[in-house]
Amino acid sequence: MDNLTELIKAAIDMRKRSYAPYSRFRVGAAILTSDGQIFAGCNIENSAFGPSICAERCAVSKAVSEGHKDFEAIAIAGGASAGGLQYCPPCGVCRQVLSEFSGSDLTVILAKSETDYKTYTLGELLPLSFGADNLDKN
Repeated sequence: MDNLTELIKAAIDMRKRSYAPYSRFRVGAAILTSDGQIFAGCNIENSAFGPSICAERCAVSKAVSEGHKDFEAIAIAGGASAGGLQYCPPCGVCRQVLSEFSGSDLTVILAKSETDYKTYTLGELLPLSFGADNLDKN
């Protein structure tokens, strides 16, 4: 993937904008659209907890709100504020949101740095997913 380093760097940089006063677990995510654009997001916590948004859903929301719904890859960088980055897989809700706009072949990159990362497909992280194909569209 040509944009791999740029995608990981965007996720790591976005982590700095995270608002995580409760968990102190900062996450940044960057999603690559099929036309090569990158949209990045960070986790934004709320004292009521329920309204909090994960970095992955923030990035997806930014892309979709700008008219992009076809994704090739997402990079995620996260870890405790006081510690270093760790491999940070998306939560179940984020996996479901990613499946709404991507097939099981979406590349999911869990990054500790621009050179230390693991890759998975969304299908590996969310096998037997429920999606639009399961709904009666008539």
